[in-house]
Amino acid sequence: METSSNLSNAGCQVTVVPEEACQAVIGRKQAFEAVEAVFASMASGSARNFPVVREAIGHADALYGFKSGFDRAGMVLGVKSGGYWPGNTRKGLTNHQSTVVLFDPDTGRLSALVGGNYLTAVRTAAASAVSIAHLARKDARVLGMVGAGHQSTFQLRAALEQRNFDQVVGWNRDPENLARLAAVCEEQGIPFEAVSLPDLAARSDVIITITSAFEPLLMSEWVKPGTHIACMGTDTKGKQEVDPMLYARAEIFTDEVAQATSIGESQHAAATGILAPERIIAIGDVINGKHPGRRADQDITLFDGTGVGLQDLAVASMAVKLAGAEGLVERFVL
Repeated sequence: METSSNLSNAGCQVTVVPEEACQAVIGRKQAFEAVEAVFASMASGSARNFPVVREAIGHADALYGFKSGFDRAGMVLGVKSGGYWPGNTRKGLTNHQSTVVLFDPDTGRLSALVGGNYLTAVRTAAASAVSIAHLARKDARVLGMVGAGHQSTFQLRAALEQRNFDQVVGWNRDPENLARLAAVCEEQGIPFEAVSLPDLAARSDVIITITSAFEPLLMSEWVKPGTHIACMGTDTKGKQEVDPMLYARAEIFTDEVAQATSIGESQHAAATGILAPERIIAIGDVINGKHPGRRADQDITLFDGTGVGLQDLAVASMAVKLAGAEGLVERFVL
C-alpha cells in the first residue's frame, strides 16, 4: 500500500546522459563558456560551492569524495561523486572516475545523472584555458607542459587555442608518456620537445602543471619573469607541484580562495606563512572587471586551479540540455 509520501514523490523523471553523449555535445568552446560564466557567478556571490569531502578510502590506493554547490544564476544544484584510482590504467580504464548528480533546485528532486569522466577532463582544461585567456601575456609563444597523463592532452588542446604558441616543451616522470603530447603537437603543426624541468621553466611563457605529485616539481628560481603558471593537479591535502617560494614572487589567482588554501596548491605557501590569504584573487573578479589581472609584462602570475564542484555542475547542466535536444539521453521515471 502506497503512503501519502510515496504518492507525492511518484513520477520523478530522471534524465541520464552517458559519457558518449557528453563527448558529442560538450567541446572545448562549450566548456570554456560554462566555466568562465560560473567563475564570474562565484565572484559575484550568486553561486556557492559547499565544503569538499575527499578522502583516501584505504583500498586500491584510491581517493574518493564529493564536490557540490548551487548556482542561483544558472539554477543548477547538484553534486559530483568520484575520485582517483591510480591502478585503473592497467585495467584499461581512466584513473579519474566520477558521476554528476543534478537536482531540481525548486523541489530537491533528482533530475539527472551525468557521466563525469570526460566532463572532469574538459572542465579542468577549460579552467586553465580561462586563466591563460585572462592572465597570460599576449605575446606568449612557448607553452610548457609538466605532466603527460590522461588529462594532459585536454589541457594542451585547450591552451593552444588561447595564444599564438609556436612551440611546446614538455616533461614527465615517465618520458615515454610524452608521446601523447607530441602527437597532439604534430596534429596541430607545432614543434614539440622533451626537456628537463629547469629548461622547461627557463623557456616557457606559460606553464601548465597537471600531475598527481606530492612534492614540488617546479622550483622558484627556474621560473623567469613574465611567466603565467596554471597549477591544475593539486586538489587534495598533501599534494604539491610547485615550490612554495614561487608564491613570494607571483601574483596569485584561484577558482575559490578557501579551497585553494585548504586542498589546493596554495595550501603549502599558506601553511608556511609565505602566502597571506588576502593576497589571493578570485579569477572571477578578473572576468568581471573588478581586478585588472596581470599588471605588467614582467609579472609572474599563478593560477591555483583546485577544481570546484560548480565547474562540474555547469558543464553537466549544459550537457543535459544539449544532449536532450539531440535525442542522446535516456529517461526513466523514479
